[in-house]
Amino acid sequence: MSTGNINYPPKNIYDPLSDQSPDYDHLILWMLYNNNSCTWADFDEEPMKIPGGTLSRHLKKLMALDYVDKISRGLYKITIEGKNKFHDLSSAKNKVRKLNYPPKIILKSGRNYDHWVLWMVYNNEYCKRSDFFEKPLSINQSSLSKSLKTLTKRGHIIKQDTKYLITQSGKIEYSKMLESYDLDRQTILKEESKRIREMTDKTITFFKKYRINDKQVQIRFLKLLLEFSYDKVKSLLKSEENFHKVLLFFAMNCPDRYPEHISREDFSQFYKIKQTTLDYYLTEICEGKIYPTRFFKLKSPHDETVYYFQTGEKLEKILRIITQDHIANLSYLNELHSEKADHSIIHNLDNIITAILDESCETLFHEDFREALKELLPTYLKYLTYKIEGKKEIKDPYDKIEQIIWQNISEILEQDARLELRDQYEEKIKEIDEDIENDPINYDLYSLKLSTLIYFNQYNTVLNLLEEMLDLFPEKELNLKLKKASILKKLKDPEGGLELIEDLIIKFPENQELQNYKAHWLKYLDKKDEAITIVKNLIDIEPEKGFYYDSYGEILMYFQEYEEAVKKFGKALFLNPNDWYIYQTYCKLGICYKALGKEDLAQRDLTKAKDLINAVELSPNEKQKWLAVVNLFLTE
Repeated sequence: MSTGNINYPPKNIYDPLSDQSPDYDHLILWMLYNNNSCTWADFDEEPMKIPGGTLSRHLKKLMALDYVDKISRGLYKITIEGKNKFHDLSSAKNKVRKLNYPPKIILKSGRNYDHWVLWMVYNNEYCKRSDFFEKPLSINQSSLSKSLKTLTKRGHIIKQDTKYLITQSGKIEYSKMLESYDLDRQTILKEESKRIREMTDKTITFFKKYRINDKQVQIRFLKLLLEFSYDKVKSLLKSEENFHKVLLFFAMNCPDRYPEHISREDFSQFYKIKQTTLDYYLTEICEGKIYPTRFFKLKSPHDETVYYFQTGEKLEKILRIITQDHIANLSYLNELHSEKADHSIIHNLDNIITAILDESCETLFHEDFREALKELLPTYLKYLTYKIEGKKEIKDPYDKIEQIIWQNISEILEQDARLELRDQYEEKIKEIDEDIENDPINYDLYSLKLSTLIYFNQYNTVLNLLEEMLDLFPEKELNLKLKKASILKKLKDPEGGLELIEDLIIKFPENQELQNYKAHWLKYLDKKDEAITIVKNLIDIEPEKGFYYDSYGEILMYFQEYEEAVKKFGKALFLNPNDWYIYQTYCKLGICYKALGKEDLAQRDLTKAKDLINAVELSPNEKQKWLAVVNLFLTE
């Protein structure tokens, strides 16, 4: 039923001339603009009577464009951006549309049509397909179709009726795209100021609602919001406001604000966010699993409060300069004293860390952080080592010196007993190595060592061990190379994993499971059509094998096609209801239902998944991983 006391638009808006269809976007935004909020019934009952399918489709698009927020089930309100959009729609009815086109420097830098399209949808209210055929663009049909399809699949643009509009993800991509061109400083500042203004409008309401008045917190929050796109977690974290709260927690717990802070418990209670949700996303973001950046943590000496600082921000940049300076100095001193018998004292990790601590705690961090920073530095040095060694270009003599210095540091770090996790697994590995020495061709012992190293995230060592095992156990090539492919994916090299799988397909052409692996790897590389083609072929060959339907569903789920994914998961359950992987199917099915807003069904299937996980025999690590996922979604 309608809530009553609702302001309705003039009849000519919702009931235009018989030969015209209502502008449903304008209609929905009118309702939300002129009321504090509206229910589903306010739209689909008299006098509006918007058809259910039409209403659902337009509300989804308006929410995807951040014009509308879903407050709770069936209850909606307009956002700041939605109000601006409403004004645009209301004032544009009788205006002649005039397009803005990319500057010459972009048009003359090669036919990068993705960039042209992105520029157009960002700098115009919307674009129609015909807009791209006109001069100065003159994009041909096939090239335009390819660019529109690519940008839509990546979530950078969205098609609304016959119009193309930019998304929040697209705005971030647009900002990155500008860096590819030699634009003058004023142009870059002008373009970025647009984006900052949009974000600022959105955050003002957030700050007012939660009385966030600290200017330092406000600025840090805005910087995080500009860098981290909500679109990355939208399929899992339905509330954008909860996403903002996670970023707010980072902004409020920065070493710059010491001793000011807020605990996770107090934050979750005061800002009304479940602590399990907060903890999950803090961990995922900190470890760089969602976004390419990562955070380092410092514990307060007085309690368990954790302070965070981010790679690339001022604190980390200055710490990097201090660290590199002391490493360079000590490396040079080591060379000067290379003829002395005691020169190893100079080239010592303790000396490096002490020197970094002394300067950092004097100029950068509060002295109270000395012990926490001392504990962090070995990990931080390891991080910098990978960053420097990963440089592909050596542009000048200093780059060569830098590479040599950090190569030396890498060797020291590998030998140092204080590396992260080394204390925890060293003794276990030593025991396994002793057993291997007594039984050098025991595959189970090598497998145990492999599992232990993977558990402690020692992936580079894992790759070396896999090569050794391939020499010793050539008959296990299939399993070992698949394991290597999965490790390469963890190391963000899915292309390398795909090459291994394709080599195995050539060597073992009768093994259909390898084709299934290939489909998943194509999924990781955003090659949706190729992945689905492979799975469909597998289903044609073995139509009664539910496992392939499970894979099909997972690929669709990865690309946020939840309704179709549900059908495939349902088929997998129908065909093989008791197969080994079914706990995973129920878990993924529950996540899809949650994304579709079907909370009861999500609760049912996630609970079923949890019961199965506890009932079946799984490794402790596998059980912990799946229970963490299920519990997170059940809590939400």
